[in-house]
Amino acid sequence: MKNHGLSEPSKDTVWDLLVIGGGATGLGVAVQAALEGRRVALVEARDFASGTSSRSTKLLHGGVRYLAQGRLRLVREALRERATVLGLAPHLAQPLPFVVPGSGWLSWAWTGLGLKAYQWLSGRMSLGATTALSQQALGHSLPGLPRMVAGAVAGMRYWDGQFEDARLALAMAKTARRAGACVHNHMRVTALAPSAQGWQVTLFNERDGQTSTLQARCVVNATGVWVDALRQMVLQPWAGQVPVKALVKPSQGVHLVVARESLPIEEAVLIPRTADGRVLFAVPWLGATVIGTTDTPRSDAPQEPLPLQEELDFLFRETRQSLGVALTRADVRSVWVGLRPLVDSAQGGATSQMSREHLIRREAPGLFTVTGGKWTTYRSMAAQVMQALVGHNDLPPAAHGPAQTAHHLLVGAPDAGHAVNAISEAPGLHLWGSEAAQVLALPGAQHDLGMGLTEAMVRFAARSEWALTVEDMLARRWRALFLDARQAARMAPAVAALLQEETGLDPQLDAFLDLCQRYTLAD
Repeated sequence: MKNHGLSEPSKDTVWDLLVIGGGATGLGVAVQAALEGRRVALVEARDFASGTSSRSTKLLHGGVRYLAQGRLRLVREALRERATVLGLAPHLAQPLPFVVPGSGWLSWAWTGLGLKAYQWLSGRMSLGATTALSQQALGHSLPGLPRMVAGAVAGMRYWDGQFEDARLALAMAKTARRAGACVHNHMRVTALAPSAQGWQVTLFNERDGQTSTLQARCVVNATGVWVDALRQMVLQPWAGQVPVKALVKPSQGVHLVVARESLPIEEAVLIPRTADGRVLFAVPWLGATVIGTTDTPRSDAPQEPLPLQEELDFLFRETRQSLGVALTRADVRSVWVGLRPLVDSAQGGATSQMSREHLIRREAPGLFTVTGGKWTTYRSMAAQVMQALVGHNDLPPAAHGPAQTAHHLLVGAPDAGHAVNAISEAPGLHLWGSEAAQVLALPGAQHDLGMGLTEAMVRFAARSEWALTVEDMLARRWRALFLDARQAARMAPAVAALLQEETGLDPQLDAFLDLCQRYTLAD
């Protein structure tokens, strides 16, 4: 097996911290800890951001609708962090204007007041002025949605953030590695038990099929919607016959992707209140348009959840009624489902009304669970986790104090003043930011495999970005599966051949082709 210098956790090292889970939260903790000079290892059972963290609505936002729920603290924190993240990786996270149509004067005025308050809470971190739009101005902003404009009395424009979530997670993984962390995907925890050094962890490496153990003084469970499965494995032997109380109540969100010409927008659109009281977004992203989302409670947490028919019906119906665009199943190029790890308050009620705030919980000496929260606030969550570890004396204070990650650019961030392409544009080499020259230096830089993906990009992903399977490459290193599942299937054999050449391992082509079927709406 070729490794290309991607390090693995050493069994001979007693790590200060092991992070389990390679989504936004876990990677944020790894970056924070590594920059503090800690000996850090992170393991992810599948691939970085393969769960919730690559299936967002692609918005770095303060939470406009959370403002209506009175969660001012959550909104202020998110707005502050939004501004910070936009500065850490400007090639992957950028401001985006949103247009909100008003169906009546009262609703328009009420929405305008809320959006003005949203801007006011942003303070000096505001991304742009919130402005009123006449019906005529609304038509100029959204020329591709004439039916929606005709049904509106006026509109509002406000600003929020947009990002490429999977590649931002990858930039965080690279940043942690550069800071000294050992970061590894396709490595599953099979056992976790107290030891003289703190915790002994048994790992199964999907790359070579080998089992190994490591020692860590502290462990952070950052496995998203699956935190309770790991908690059950560790805590149940201590609890005896008493079930371990779940912390997470999963909620499912479905997104449709259509070609830009099917729903032609250059600015995002927010419908603040649909027929059933939910919100609806239409967002320009990587040359396509994303429509979402739903909020459906689940009692389970499958790796690849499927959309329910009623969720699809809702998205089609509201796109037709609210946006004035009658889509068919044939228009949908990809459909994906994400699971939100909502902290279970045990108060009942709809998941749409549950808090998006996070929870940090000390389960045992040196064992912490962190769950909930939002992509936008990953950095502040990570800082709080490290504060908790130090506050409980599970780790000593960092020699030079807490890492100031707000000022530490992520790997790939271009130099100040460097022009960047909009996230709403079709994907290209620009998504690698300052690493683009390294990609171009590899064989096959001019050999296009489809959708702008080149042979050199695949080789770089295998050598420097932990890409092992076709899914790693076409779902997250390059978002083909999320943009056009059928086209992704056509590209898959060539990608598989390159990955096998680079890694010497099975790229799991058949599994990816099956996955493409799940992301495609049957005729």
